[in-house]
Amino acid sequence: MIRKFQLLVFDWDGTLMDSAAAIAESLQAACAELGVPVPDDTRARYGIGLGLTDALAHAVPDLEPAQYPRLLELYRRHFLRRNDGTTLFGGAAEMIHELHDRGFLLAVATGKSRRGLDRALLETGLAGYFHATRCADEGFSKPHPGMLHAVMDSLAAIPEETVMIGDTTHDLEMADAAGVASVAVTYGAHERTALSACKPLAMLDEVRVLHDWLLLQR
Repeated sequence: MIRKFQLLVFDWDGTLMDSAAAIAESLQAACAELGVPVPDDTRARYGIGLGLTDALAHAVPDLEPAQYPRLLELYRRHFLRRNDGTTLFGGAAEMIHELHDRGFLLAVATGKSRRGLDRALLETGLAGYFHATRCADEGFSKPHPGMLHAVMDSLAAIPEETVMIGDTTHDLEMADAAGVASVAVTYGAHERTALSACKPLAMLDEVRVLHDWLLLQR
């Protein structure tokens, strides 16, 4: 029997990795250290999933682009300190293992840098479970559909058999722009109301529920 979805594309931060708080707090700490306006939690979390420069443009709109490199340097330093305490959401590793064993094509489309994603995949032991990955520093940032197009092209997948799973409106808007179905998880960076406005196929509150939902997509 042909599955409804052959290719499952996951966002990373806030979807598989419980890192949204660390990202927001690191950005706030970097802004405070640089002496620029510190974004509130909502504004800091909004940029999660975007490339770093796009996230900064939203979080600190009055910051001169010439200051981006210094703020990025400070952000990375603060995030690496906090990153030691971040882990996968409970059940996420087991979900990826089973989906892989069931024969699904698995991919990641993330706002992380290539260096950051490769480090995270190695640290979590999931590097061998994904058939393709795409990062924000390898092309257009979300919500541009370029990441999804690149993943589908590399795996000879078609939009009708692909679903994007993410915790932000950026993920869902990217899926829509690529002609791909989407599923929202509500335990990550963006609020439920904003996710609902993007009209995903489903809105799921726990990794366990996501796991079960994906296994039913046959």
